[in-house]
Amino acid sequence: MRRLPLLVPLLLLTVGCGVLQNSEGDATDAAREVARKAGERLHSQRPRTAEEVGRSASGIDGVEVLGLSGTSTHEGDGVDVVVRTSGSAYDGWFDVQEIVVHRCFEVRVSPAAEWREVPRDVDCPDNLPLTFAPPPAPPELPSGKLHAALSEVSKDGKADEAEVRGALAGLDLDPAIRTEVLASGGRVGVHLSLKGNGFDPQDCVLARVTPGKKPEVWTPPRIQRMPGEGGCDVAYALNPLPLPH
Repeated sequence: MRRLPLLVPLLLLTVGCGVLQNSEGDATDAAREVARKAGERLHSQRPRTAEEVGRSASGIDGVEVLGLSGTSTHEGDGVDVVVRTSGSAYDGWFDVQEIVVHRCFEVRVSPAAEWREVPRDVDCPDNLPLTFAPPPAPPELPSGKLHAALSEVSKDGKADEAEVRGALAGLDLDPAIRTEVLASGGRVGVHLSLKGNGFDPQDCVLARVTPGKKPEVWTPPRIQRMPGEGGCDVAYALNPLPLPH
């Protein structure tokens, strides 16, 4: 009976160690869940380079990017991102000590990756988190300058394709801007656009020059600029369709 008091501290110590271990495991699970949710946000069918994936991952709260491998999401096995996240849990017996852990996981970003794929546990690299320069801003589609140039060539009431083309050449557009001109029924249509990714709304400006009228310059609504909607081409500039219902 005299030894019982000695057993109590030992029992508490043993139980306490087990609780701490369980709390650390719960904290690790929480860190893994952060990485898994990051994988969900990065999952997409849109092709992206490794740098684009890394830049997106680094912008997610609670995520540090420590490593990248692969070239693009649609080449080989895709892009593997090593992320460091943190998780926490409380000591369930005493509820006074918060266990915080920092763990690293490898997130695979590829069309072949399973939705909500559980990231793989990896050792954290020794390097500092990777940093990414902001993506270059796309050139501006000069709708104002286009309207002014077309107003000049149509001030005599004509719609001349050659003069419209000459007006476009005089704008000295960025090489990334694609231009199309089409004449039909006495009118001239103009289409300016930037290369799209096949998933997001296309950036474009349309214009139409009609004899005896002021030139029209506009950007179609977002829904008509979605891939497959046909709202961003030179034929649409000549004959716009009504909004889909």
